[in-house]
Order: sequence, then structure tokens, then C-alpha cells
Amino acid sequence: MTAVQAPYARIAAELRGRIERGELLPGDRVPSTRAITQRWGVAMATASKVLALLGQEGLVRAVPGVGTVVAARPGAGGPGRRTAAEDDTAQRARIIRAAVALADAEGLAALTMRRLGAELGVSAMSLYRHVSNKEQLVVLMADAAFGEEALPERPPPGWRERLELSAALQWRLYRAHPWLAGAMNLSRPLLIPNGIRHIDWALAALDGLGLDDDTRMHAAVTLFGYVRGHAVDLEPETDATRTSGVTGQEWMHAQETRLAALVDSGAFPAFAAARAGSALSPESLLHHGLTTLLDGLVTRITTPPH
Repeated sequence: MTAVQAPYARIAAELRGRIERGELLPGDRVPSTRAITQRWGVAMATASKVLALLGQEGLVRAVPGVGTVVAARPGAGGPGRRTAAEDDTAQRARIIRAAVALADAEGLAALTMRRLGAELGVSAMSLYRHVSNKEQLVVLMADAAFGEEALPERPPPGWRERLELSAALQWRLYRAHPWLAGAMNLSRPLLIPNGIRHIDWALAALDGLGLDDDTRMHAAVTLFGYVRGHAVDLEPETDATRTSGVTGQEWMHAQETRLAALVDSGAFPAFAAARAGSALSPESLLHHGLTTLLDGLVTRITTPPH
């Protein structure tokens, strides 16, 4: 017969597993006795036995004014053990992944340290050991997002193809993370390595074409800003779809009667004439503007590419 595990032992085993898997790292708060009673529906005496058992195993320790936290791992830095710095890096990466997932699902406004802590099963205060504040967290999130789409080590042969590739990758990132464009700012730019890499890529693509440094820098940043500016509508549109249940395409279709009345009024003859032969979409607008931007650069190039 299989012995039935006592409730305190079962709960302790669950928390022990989270510690061993690195979900709770040294210094992170573990559930208090009150939190254990609320989450697992056990008596206060049982909750106390859970923390006592983990304490006897050297996995947790009590910190006055803070609560019970995960204890430092014995022998850290030895074979098979992570150092404190490695633990901090791993925990920060875990925090960033959870923050990105939350912002992707509910928008950047929904991201608070308290909400993020709840998603991770830790206190909000424990997050501040790994990130200074929400502003720093957003910077780390943006860098992680841009790092998802690596520019190829071997670029396409032509300068135009290189810039088109960079723009396409940026657009794909903004589509995957609708909050990302709004987090970027050209007036107070986020100094993120994976974002600067796109500027560096564009500068390299424009090298050797007879453009001076100032022109190349303006062209590279203008390209970056163009794609970002085109993507800032993605988060509001995602929010509107999520809250209303109506997609952008469905919303536009519902406006057809009103739009037809405006067109048929005769007040906008040029608009009415052009509308009949056009089909607009976010992608078509992006492509048209990018083509026009790059065509303008062609007129500035004085040295034919080799």
C-alpha cells in the first residue's frame, strides 16, 4: 500500500521543488504561514510545520522584518552549483520573460511590480533585488524583445536589401510585442544593445556610397523611427480588440455606411476618386512609406555600390 503523505510534507515538497528548479532563488520570499493557510486550505499549525521542515533542511531562513526567504545555497560556485551572480542573472531573465508575456497579453499599462510578483508567485519587493524599478524593467524587456530577431551574420548583397530586411525584422517584432513601439522614444532613446544593433546595421549598409557620416546617421535613425512610428498604433488596436471583441477590420466594415455618406456628399471629390482604386492595410502603408523613403536615399548616393 502507498502511504498517504501528510499535508505539511506535501506542501513542503512542492515548495522544495520550486527552490530546486530555480523558480525561487536565494533571497526570494516563500509563502508565509498565513499565505500557506489561504492557498492550501490548511491550519496555521500545519503551515508552521511546512516552514519548520524547510528550515531544518536548510532551504529557508527567517529574516526579521522581511519574513521567510530562500537560504543561500551551500557550496555555491562549486561543480554543478550556480554562483550568486549566476542566480541573479537567471532570476532577472525569468522576471523579464514573465514581464514580456504579461505586457504581450494585457498591454504595458497592466504591468506593475505587484502584478508581476503575483504572476511569479513572489512578493513585489523581492523583484527589486533584481531590477531597480519598472522603468529599468521596461528597458530590459525592450532589449530582450529586439534580441528575438537576430540580424544575419551574412547580410544581403545590396544596401537597399539590407535596410529592407532590418525594417521587416523590426516590424515583425512590433507585431509580436504591440507594447514595444510605445516603449521606444527617439527623443529619449532607450540605450539597448539589441536596438542599437539595427542602427549599426543600417550605418554599415550605407557605408561606401558617398554619404557623409551625418547623412548616414540621419538615414539610419529615420528608418528606425519610421518603422517604430508606424507601429505605435498596434498596442491601442490590440487593446481595443481585446476589450471590445471587435477587430480593426470588423470596425472598419461597420463604418462603411457613414463613410459612404461622406463620399457621396460630394464634399471630398479627390478622396472619393482615389478611394475607388485603393486598398489600404497596415502592411501596405508600411511598404509604401519604406519604398518612398529608400527611393529618396537613392538620390543622395553619389558613389555606385561595388
